[in-house]
Amino acid sequence: MHLRSLNRDLLAGLTVALVALPLAIGFGVASGAGAASGIATAIVAGLVAAIFGGSRFQVSGPTGAMTVVLIPLAAAHGISAVLLVGFASGLLLILASVLRLGSHIHRLPTALIEGFTAGIAVVIALQQVPSGLGVHTNSGESILVTAVNSVHAWVSAPQWAPMLTTVSVAAGLIWAGHRWHKFPLSLLAVVLVTAANTIGHLGLHTVGSLPPFGTVSVGWLGAVVHWQDLLLPAISVTLLGALESLLSAKIADRMRPDVDPHDSNRELFGQGLANLAAPFFGGIPATAALARTAVNVRAGAQTRWAATIHAVILAVFVLALSPLVQLIPLTALAGVLIATASHMVKPSELKHTFGQSRLDALVLVATLVVTVFFNLTAAVAVGLVLFVGLRGTRLSKASSPIDEEETLGD
Repeated sequence: MHLRSLNRDLLAGLTVALVALPLAIGFGVASGAGAASGIATAIVAGLVAAIFGGSRFQVSGPTGAMTVVLIPLAAAHGISAVLLVGFASGLLLILASVLRLGSHIHRLPTALIEGFTAGIAVVIALQQVPSGLGVHTNSGESILVTAVNSVHAWVSAPQWAPMLTTVSVAAGLIWAGHRWHKFPLSLLAVVLVTAANTIGHLGLHTVGSLPPFGTVSVGWLGAVVHWQDLLLPAISVTLLGALESLLSAKIADRMRPDVDPHDSNRELFGQGLANLAAPFFGGIPATAALARTAVNVRAGAQTRWAATIHAVILAVFVLALSPLVQLIPLTALAGVLIATASHMVKPSELKHTFGQSRLDALVLVATLVVTVFFNLTAAVAVGLVLFVGLRGTRLSKASSPIDEEETLGD
């Protein structure tokens, strides 16, 4: 029985690793920290959270929601600030665990969650415009301005190969993802585009050289950054880390009702330790990822060994395939992340939530708009103020806390 369980964990770990590799690279690049940081995050945070977290099925690593916070931070203050924020969020998550906030922190209104999930998806897609079009623009805090400038630059000097590659990868994954969701389609798409670019000399910009795993300076601990500049991003990362992890754990519980449910406070503790460890290896802030967790459950995971094996296999991939990872075109990763963003948005759920009451519609739209034009912390604050302030008025009919099916996705 134990041998059978181990075999199923090995298969699940391998399956998740195949799904996680392109996402880790993509989110690392999208965050501004680089592919190596994304991979280091998936390995280190994935391993620590699997061992110390409160869910036997949870798979952790870099996610799209985190990149929304990290891009302006990296542009304004550099990668050292990103690592400091990750470390600070780890401390805050452990504090939340000690205060036993795990049973309450994820009880937010459904409309608020739907609103900033859709907003995050929009921002992730906008982040991919420069890479997807194969143009270089000045990094800035405004994702919208960067996207618009990228379009203008492309129109003035069109490069068809990058744009067509990105659109093809994104469209193919969106179409195929609903039919063959058990297969590592993202990895297959990245491999095909990399081969075409290498053999056919398409001229697509690639990930480039990767530093050896774990060779990162700890000089970021002494980085000169005003704490005021890090406070809001640290709170945003902590909120996202707690919310996404607990929602993902609840979904995993529903997928496997035959096993003991997760421990919310232990999960916060495990995510906190993961974020404390990751920066020392150059890793960015991490959280549990629903898509990878769901793949883990569907692949037959029995224990937390499956998520642990996933991290080990990723490390082996990096050691053995590092020269090949350097050849991956950025346009392929842009297509993968655009497809990932599209899968985060569920039109039927948005329509249902929008129609619940005028208050739900107001909170959903306001949260979405503030997420896209400002930041996630402001979006949550605006959504909560509207919900709490107007609940009980004639605007509200049947608003309720978040259902267990809601999630931020990857």
